[in-house]
Amino acid sequence: MPRHRRAAVRILSVTHNYPRFEGDLAGAFLERLTAALARRGHAVEVVTPADAGAGGRSERDGVAVTRVRYAPARLETLAHRGTMTSALKSPAGLAALASLVAAQARALRAAARAGPAADVLHAHWWVPGGLSAWLARAGTPYVVTLHGTDAALLGRSAAARAVARRVLRGAAAVTAVSAFVGRRAAEVAGLEPESILVQPMPLDVAGLARAGPGAGGGGVVTVGRLTAQKRVDLLLEAFAVLARRGRRHRLLIVGDGPERAPLERRATALGVADRVRFEGRVEPARVPETIADADVFVFTGVGEGFGLAAAEALALGIPVVATDAGGGVTEVVPQAGPGRVVPAGNAEALAGAIDELACDPGARPLAAELGARLQRELAPDAVAARFEELFRTVARGGGRA
Repeated sequence: MPRHRRAAVRILSVTHNYPRFEGDLAGAFLERLTAALARRGHAVEVVTPADAGAGGRSERDGVAVTRVRYAPARLETLAHRGTMTSALKSPAGLAALASLVAAQARALRAAARAGPAADVLHAHWWVPGGLSAWLARAGTPYVVTLHGTDAALLGRSAAARAVARRVLRGAAAVTAVSAFVGRRAAEVAGLEPESILVQPMPLDVAGLARAGPGAGGGGVVTVGRLTAQKRVDLLLEAFAVLARRGRRHRLLIVGDGPERAPLERRATALGVADRVRFEGRVEPARVPETIADADVFVFTGVGEGFGLAAAEALALGIPVVATDAGGGVTEVVPQAGPGRVVPAGNAEALAGAIDELACDPGARPLAAELGARLQRELAPDAVAARFEELFRTVARGGGRA
């Protein structure tokens, strides 16, 4: 039985990034949110693109998932893989995006007709999810959550800005995973920054609890999909700097992706391959235990909306070094104590911060203290409660003025 006595809200969520199978990293934080909303007694359905022909309906953790076909199976590779931004640089990629947006809009309209009608649509990323919700005109108010990569797109394309204005202004409410992302979107759409709710996505607190506090001594670690945006090449350059200084830190890189082979070659060329280990893809549930003993976590991603991986590292009690590369990570990583923030692209500064933090015995207790607060604030149930309040307001006809 639901734990909450108040009337349930029917939520129809639309996203291009959602787990395709048990242990899939794609949109795992969204699944944590939808599952938490379902546990709170709400009816939740997710509309998301098919992947390589794998469409249809399923249910997991109390959440119904509809996977929408939008192209021949061999061309359904735009979503869930972290390659959408690069795909949009080609005419074929743009055509696939248009087909995906239209297919999701049709699915939203069909869901509205099938009933019982949703009280609110929750679109993740203003494009493609928000654009699909705007096009659907399903008679249901929609909320758009901005995650970072979609906000970065606004700075590169006048056409994107024009479309985003319509999508964001048509929303009953807009949320952002960081104040940085919210300010950027507000400026483009002509919204008051104060009207945008800043709410990061939830942490995997269950996985963090299973891992428990690490003992340290595990060297330096980074986690993420190996794409150009993650700037792991900069981290390798920093290790080359450390090697020249006679420092013997070791690096564990957790994750896989299209940049893995080039990064392995780069490590060899820089002469640091003997102290760098590429772990490859790790099941999400095993990531906390894999990195728990690290001395330092490094976050070098560019334009990240919040830096969830950095927050998860701090939640494990691991000190974090991040680069100031245009994103919300500086809102979670402190400048001193358990964290350091260095200029983007500066391998020398990155190397110095890694060495300093790794050798600071007081950094780990401070990270554990900050991490405990993050675990409380970003637990799935806590984040779901904040969205629940917003959804109730929107369903009653309230929202952004």
